[in-house]
Amino acid sequence: MTREAGDPAPPSAPRALEKDRLDFFAAGVLTLLCVFLGIGQVAMKVANAGISPLLQGGMRSLLASGLVGLWCMFRGISLRMAPAMIAPVLLSAAFFTAEFAFLYPGLDRTTASRAVIFLYTSPLVVAVGAHFLIPGDRLTWSKSAGLLAALAGVSIVLAGREPSGTSSLTGDLLCLAGGVAWGFLTLSVRATRLATEKPERVIFMQLLISGVLLSLISLVYGERGITDLSPLVVGAFGYTVVFVAFITFTTSLWLMTRYPASRVMAFLMITPAFGVAAGVVLLGEPLTIHLGVGLAVVILGLWLVNRPTGRR
Repeated sequence: MTREAGDPAPPSAPRALEKDRLDFFAAGVLTLLCVFLGIGQVAMKVANAGISPLLQGGMRSLLASGLVGLWCMFRGISLRMAPAMIAPVLLSAAFFTAEFAFLYPGLDRTTASRAVIFLYTSPLVVAVGAHFLIPGDRLTWSKSAGLLAALAGVSIVLAGREPSGTSSLTGDLLCLAGGVAWGFLTLSVRATRLATEKPERVIFMQLLISGVLLSLISLVYGERGITDLSPLVVGAFGYTVVFVAFITFTTSLWLMTRYPASRVMAFLMITPAFGVAAGVVLLGEPLTIHLGVGLAVVILGLWLVNRPTGRR
């Protein structure tokens, strides 16, 4: 039985995607977000030098939630959620908190470039989960090959990095856990009633709840707190609040309500290349030929994921 055009969708059903693949507009916006996120990984690591990792994550979420709240007031968007949305928003906020509870300490124990590659394993989680949970977002052989190619491309970028002696297995595993949590976060939004909710309202709740939880976890673990508020630390932290936690999270969540989640996440796989470039500029890391080769392989992977299938 199919729903006739014009009939209202069932209240519990996620809203149908407006696009079945990424268009020029989405590709342009996602490229800009990739730049923001790539620089963001370096900024988080720089700010870790003066602000404890978990506390930094909590402060960033709380400040960004304030920005999102002001934005919602400006646009006349109510932040009140229906009772039916409470359970899914708490679930998504738990994954949101877990992502940064792993990522920030991980960045303190490994290089920013290694952290990026482990974090961006999340599209694999999304692609597999979407196959079972999200109608119309099936895992095809082409998409599978594209995701694997994208991962291989980012791996090539990292293969040329000079060992810095600042990475550890613990840091790598923490960042990998953050990537898995990010994947589940995406699925918890797209496969539940949150897909019908205002993106601004969802991200506000995620930021607010994670800000409180991360700050409490920092207190329980007895982190050192704020030890240095140099202009570099303050600038790096401010960048993560405005460009990463506010602009990027809000925009990417909005895109995931209108385009296939696995394709949005696959496009974001280009972020590690920008992360490596940011490391070269901000952290003085060496620039190698692996960056160009790896980026080309990533683009190939993205084309495989997003190419037309020949049927509507």
